[in-house]
Amino acid sequence: MKRFEGRVAVVTGGASGLGRAMAQRFAREGMRIVLADVQQDALDATTAAFAANGHEAIGVRCDVARQSDVDALRDAALERFGAVHVVCNNAGVAPGGLAWENTLEDWQWCMGVNVYGVIHGLRSFVPLMLSQKDEGHIVNTASVAGLLSPPGMAIYCVSKHAVVTLTECLHHDLAGKTDLVKASVLCPAYVPTGIADSERNRPQELRNADREKTPEDLARDEQLRKAVTSGRITAETVGDLVFDAIRDERFYVLPHQRIKPAIEARMQDILLERSPTDLSKPQPRN
Repeated sequence: MKRFEGRVAVVTGGASGLGRAMAQRFAREGMRIVLADVQQDALDATTAAFAANGHEAIGVRCDVARQSDVDALRDAALERFGAVHVVCNNAGVAPGGLAWENTLEDWQWCMGVNVYGVIHGLRSFVPLMLSQKDEGHIVNTASVAGLLSPPGMAIYCVSKHAVVTLTECLHHDLAGKTDLVKASVLCPAYVPTGIADSERNRPQELRNADREKTPEDLARDEQLRKAVTSGRITAETVGDLVFDAIRDERFYVLPHQRIKPAIEARMQDILLERSPTDLSKPQPRN
C-alpha cells in the first residue's frame, strides 16, 4: 500500500499490546481506526484515548472466536467509514502445558481465538476487500512459536503454526486473484504485553473447572510471564515494523532477528531427518 491518509484499519485485540501499538501507528499516518476487543473496559479506555488525541476511531466489542461477532465488526466498520483497507487479525491467547495434559477446553479456547479468529477475519473481510478493487493489506499475527516447536507450548505452537501456513496459502490465493490486496504474517518473540495474562478473558464455559494447575504449570506460567515482561523490543517498535511491512509489501515480519539461527536449526532438523532439537536448552558450540 502507498496511500494511508483517510484509509480504514481494523485491528482485533486492539485495546492493548501489539494491537493497540499497530493502531496507534496507523492513526499517526492519518488512518481511521476500528478497534476490536473482547475486554469492554479496555476497549472503551483505548477508544477514548484515540479520540482525545484527535484520531477518528470507533471501538467494537468482538469475540473473534465467533463468526457472527466478526461479521458484525465488518458491518460496523462499513457503517461508520464505508470501506476497509487494512485488517490486522491480531487477537490471541497463550495457554501452555504438556501436550497430553491440556484439556479440551484449553484447546477449544486457544484454537477458537488464535486460529478461528484469523479464519473468521479472512472470511468476513477478504471478499469485501476484493470487491472494493482498491489497495488493501491483511496482517495475521502468529509468533516465532509458529516457526519453532519448544517444549511446554504444544497448544500455542499448534495454533501459531496454523496461522503461518494459513497466511502463506492466503498469499498465494490472493496473488491468483488480484495484485491490489496483499498479506503479511507477524512472528514476534517476547514483547512486553498482557499476553501472559490472557486467561483473564477466557469464556466461563471454557474454564477448567475439573483440573487444578500443578506446581509445574504454575512454574511454567511464571517463566512465561518473566520472559514476556523482560522482552527488549517494545510493542511500539513492532507496530512500526508492521506498518513498514504493509507499505513495502513485505510478507514475513520477524521483529526479533536473533531468532533466525533457531529457525534455521529447526529447518535443518527437517532436511536432515533428525530428531527435533530442544532449542530451549544451551546448544553445544562447534
